[in-house]
Amino acid sequence: MLAFDYHYETHSTDSKGHRTTQHHWFSFLILNLPAVAFPELTIRREGFFTKIAEVFGYQDINFESAEFSSAFNVRSSDKKFAYDVCNARMIEYLLANRDLSLEIENGVIALAFNTCLSVEQFETNLQRLVEIRSRLPEYLFTKV
Repeated sequence: MLAFDYHYETHSTDSKGHRTTQHHWFSFLILNLPAVAFPELTIRREGFFTKIAEVFGYQDINFESAEFSSAFNVRSSDKKFAYDVCNARMIEYLLANRDLSLEIENGVIALAFNTCLSVEQFETNLQRLVEIRSRLPEYLFTKV
């Protein structure tokens, strides 16, 4: 497992020469899964920017659960993999934890937060990451 914060700054200057600095903070929690190569999958909260992306052809994958499909934007080039990951147990968990943004690719599961987490929040979210892993079907780890 890996947990870290990421920070960057952007600078802009207005027409009167006043300089503004914006700080951007993110926290990431990553679980490495050796010996697997998953296709890319993103599960994010549905929002304004995901709706705009759909206008430009970036369609999300819909599920039988209308509540889940309206709460989360799911994208993957492999629909079957997305359905395997977003099984009934995972959908139930994500609906109970709507603040999560999840990415899976190759041998990595990552949670991303657009804020800097406290030590306690890191601990809590590491437990949530382990819970997400436990809800992935075992057959995904035995494919050749």
